[in-house]
Amino acid sequence: MLGWALTFFIIAIVAALFGFGGIAGASAGIAKILFFVFLALLILSLVVNAIRGRGPTV
Repeated sequence: MLGWALTFFIIAIVAALFGFGGIAGASAGIAKILFFVFLALLILSLVVNAIRGRGPTV
């Protein structure tokens, strides 16, 4: 999911360079939402693993 957020962020930067403000804004918004969803899932995963007593898996 973090990869998708980075992809949309790069699309937003490229669109902004070419002057497509609407597309750049939409892509940046999607990237922001995906990033925060990724953070929420990461924190949830860490909490669940801590409650179960297992360490982080690599």
